[in-house]
Amino acid sequence: MTAIFNNIIAVRKQLPEEVKLVAVSKTRTIDEILEAYNAGQRLFGENRVAELISKIDRLPADIQWHMIGHLQTNKVKSIIPFVSLIHSVDSFRLLSVINSEASKAGRITDCLLQFYIASEETKFGFSIEEAVEMFGRKEFRDLANVRIRGVMGMATFTDDQEKVRNEFSKLREYFSLLKDKYFTWRPDFNEISMGMSGDFRIAVEEGSTMVRIGSLIFGERK
Repeated sequence: MTAIFNNIIAVRKQLPEEVKLVAVSKTRTIDEILEAYNAGQRLFGENRVAELISKIDRLPADIQWHMIGHLQTNKVKSIIPFVSLIHSVDSFRLLSVINSEASKAGRITDCLLQFYIASEETKFGFSIEEAVEMFGRKEFRDLANVRIRGVMGMATFTDDQEKVRNEFSKLREYFSLLKDKYFTWRPDFNEISMGMSGDFRIAVEEGSTMVRIGSLIFGERK
């Protein structure tokens, strides 16, 4: 067994059965991804469209690809045919483009709304006020080819665990608010994507249903 195989098993042992593991395969080789695949991993997350596209045809067809990085509207068309979940929807404009391209492709694309919960200017995402305003618009309700599955967020990169916990708690509150107000009739609005290699344990304690882990599986990036 390889180190990556063993790492996958070790991470899974730390996750409740209902929490999904997304292996972050950004910058990783085909061979490295196959090692994770051979350990039973099927969910992989990529940050860049071009890199994601370069890998698809070289890897098994039953992999579920997640787009977890910041997504530009002009790159949406390229990934719509095969991406199974877009984590990083951070504006109504982006959601509209995803809807339009999904409509052309004859499919419904699953999305998470990314919220800005950190205290770092480099992060993207909705505020809760922006999301509530969007849900009140007819243009949003007319989007027939996107399915909002839940929320996503990234905590501040800090050693202050209480700060991280508070940010994850805030995202869980946003999820609950939206669920109660707009998605009570939708059992598939059920995902909270939060937690990475350095903070996934806190995220799980705060209600994460999906963690995005790279370095704990593949090692530090070279």
